[in-house]
Amino acid sequence: MLSILAVKDLVKHYPGVNAVNGISFELHKGICFGLLGPNGAGKTTTVEMLEGIIAPTSGSIRYRGAPLGERFQEQAGIMFQTTALQNFITVRETLAMFRLLYAHPLPAQDLIELCALGHFLNRDTGQLSGGQRQRLLLAIALVNDPEILFLDEPTTGLDPQARRNFWDLLARIKQRHKTVILTTHYMEEAYHLCDEIAIMDAGEIIAEGTPQALLAEHYNDVVLQLPREDFPATDGGLAATVLRGEQVIEILTADVDTTIRRLVELGTPLNRLVIRPRTLEDLFLELTGKQLRA
Repeated sequence: MLSILAVKDLVKHYPGVNAVNGISFELHKGICFGLLGPNGAGKTTTVEMLEGIIAPTSGSIRYRGAPLGERFQEQAGIMFQTTALQNFITVRETLAMFRLLYAHPLPAQDLIELCALGHFLNRDTGQLSGGQRQRLLLAIALVNDPEILFLDEPTTGLDPQARRNFWDLLARIKQRHKTVILTTHYMEEAYHLCDEIAIMDAGEIIAEGTPQALLAEHYNDVVLQLPREDFPATDGGLAATVLRGEQVIEILTADVDTTIRRLVELGTPLNRLVIRPRTLEDLFLELTGKQLRA
């Protein structure tokens, strides 16, 4: 199967800075691909090269087997992390303005329904909530009915409910077999939305695969969490790794039954015990040693 986007040995150097150091990957139609990395990892530079905004120092980017060109520009949609909207016009007028930029835009009603804009079409763009603004920006990115869609941290600053609503919108887009490239610093979001992820650090891809496969590859244990004051003074005989935080103790174990029995023997109260599976955040911290930041 021909990939929709193929990246080979991509490099970007600035004076004194090697931002991207020879990364390669391929994306197939209809997947959501998450690009994760700490601040300075090179992900923003990578995405800007994929979007055709900046030119690589070396390497190649091919869209449907050909270099980025007019076809890519016609079939790509971009939702930037920060976009200025025209003031003193309504949402409806904004959609109409952007639809005029393309020869074959999506019908306005399709955009309204897909991005759930119906309740605030006549509202001035300057009076939108954060979630409403993001839904409008998504609609603008979809005006040309793109085959490949770039979303740069689209839920940053949204409250949990608005973020979940945005996830629902992206699920609708995936149902239309669009290819999505997503950058995010929310690990739960990446796990929930992405079919494949790549973690970048220092300009290189250090892990790539499905979220489930990456977690299975690196972990065979779970995490038991206890408030620090509930943890016994001694953990003698506890056959597990103990991580002591300021407020919470984390116990990493592949044998939950044995670990809990030992905690009971040590007189540990378990009413506030939390057992959780390993997460992408655990993996990210293990691989990069850094918190993921925008």
